[in-house]
Amino acid sequence: MRLVIATCQVDYAGRLTAHLPMARRLIMIKADGSVLIHSDGGSYKPLNWMSPPCWLKEEVDAGGESGATEKPPTRWIVTNKGGEQLQITIENIEHDSAFELGVDPGLQKDGVEAHLQVLLAEHIETLGAGYELISREYMTAIGPVDILCRDDRGATVAVEIKRRGEIDGVEQLTRYLELLNRDPLLTPVAGVFAAQLIKPQARTLAEDRGIRCLTLDYDALRGMQSTDFRLF
Repeated sequence: MRLVIATCQVDYAGRLTAHLPMARRLIMIKADGSVLIHSDGGSYKPLNWMSPPCWLKEEVDAGGESGATEKPPTRWIVTNKGGEQLQITIENIEHDSAFELGVDPGLQKDGVEAHLQVLLAEHIETLGAGYELISREYMTAIGPVDILCRDDRGATVAVEIKRRGEIDGVEQLTRYLELLNRDPLLTPVAGVFAAQLIKPQARTLAEDRGIRCLTLDYDALRGMQSTDFRLF
């Protein structure tokens, strides 16, 4: 990553036009080719940017009077595959440094499936009054079921947990249910598809197959109170 603090003017030409007048800014050039222009306020978002794939070319203005001692401005032209351009006219560079950051492991989001599984097992009553935990990671021949439990009537229930509930998750739970219902010690086994967000298509497919859908509130499972405005 290259970080440049410079007095610059930025002009964007593409599907629309945009102009940033001359001012001190941070220019960030990332290893993936993207170029971002930041100010020292406003928000975390760049003032303007060009997403990869794009290419940066440096030019020096040939203008200026003969014998002039001032260095002519430099122009960086960033062009993407669609022909759009980000033109950065640099009057003065105060800082220019480059760093090799390496491969990033990615954001570890709070509330991943493993955390949701632990919390739901600890608060199994979230599934309904009278529910009892049998096992977490109940192993089958095709993989572990997130949670196996009994409802208030003693019937077996298999729970598949996702952060985002999509059709693939419903299909996965369906395969588990088909296998578990072959076990005479467990059958009949009902299914619950639990997620922080369940896509409408996934909900429709699950309900069509007799699988109950449950939207999980991660903060409530952790015992955190909602910050929503309430009358009482």
